[in-house]
Amino acid sequence: MRLSRIIMALTVGLAVVAVPTAAGAAPAQPTPSTSAGPTQPPPYAPQPPALTVNRPTIFLGETVVLTGTGFGPNETVDISVTVTPLAAPAVGNAPARRSDGTTVAMAPVAYQASAPLTFTAYTNAQGRFTKSYKPSVTGLLTFTATGRESGRTATTELRVLHRKQPLPVTGDSIGTPMKLGGGLVGAGAIMLLLTLAWRRRQRFGGAAH
Repeated sequence: MRLSRIIMALTVGLAVVAVPTAAGAAPAQPTPSTSAGPTQPPPYAPQPPALTVNRPTIFLGETVVLTGTGFGPNETVDISVTVTPLAAPAVGNAPARRSDGTTVAMAPVAYQASAPLTFTAYTNAQGRFTKSYKPSVTGLLTFTATGRESGRTATTELRVLHRKQPLPVTGDSIGTPMKLGGGLVGAGAIMLLLTLAWRRRQRFGGAAH
């Protein structure tokens, strides 16, 4: 009887010692996260529409390339052209000069537009397009591009100048060269007469001797 009590006491003691050890060996449970998840990147902001030309100033008859960016993907873009006469005389059209030194401003010749003043372009998947244009008028050209679906719009300007040309001939500008030429002809005639007279005198003078 006493032996059984001793065995029971040992069993209970071992059980008491084993419980904390088992509890310490248990794997730690992960602490639940209180965050709402990874931060989402901000939505993509499209770039503002822009319209440019490869050359800001050209001569009549040359071609420029229009480039548009920031429009809607795969959309039709309507482009309109507004022409404003240049305030200053075009390069190569210098004023005619009179013989007295004064100048006469040459008025620009009236033009008839043959190049289209409205046309269309088509963007790619990135909202970009290029379009060649050959103006047939001189002046300050303003291009306005508007996307049909996106409604985005952009503008740019182009100066078209006359090609260099010889100075126009006027009545006053002809008078001076004609007067100068007439004077040279008269002087030449006088020199010729003097030469003939001198030779004649030398001839008769030699015969007398």
